Amino acid sequence: MDVIALIIAGLLGVILLVGYIAVLVGIRRDDKALNLRRRPDGASAALARKVTGCYVRNGASWT
Repeated sequence: MDVIALIIAGLLGVILLVGYIAVLVGIRRDDKALNLRRRPDGASAALARKVTGCYVRNGASWT
């Protein structure tokens, strides 16, 4: 029983780490591309925008 709990905890930790890294990669991609006014160009960038709450609906009209 203890081994199963350790395996589940390990898998959960790996899943959280992968999600965290995906968000960091997405933030880095958007920051380098300077494209917060456009649609995200990848899954990691879209995930980063959803997680951080930094997204634009229907484009941006300011200059």
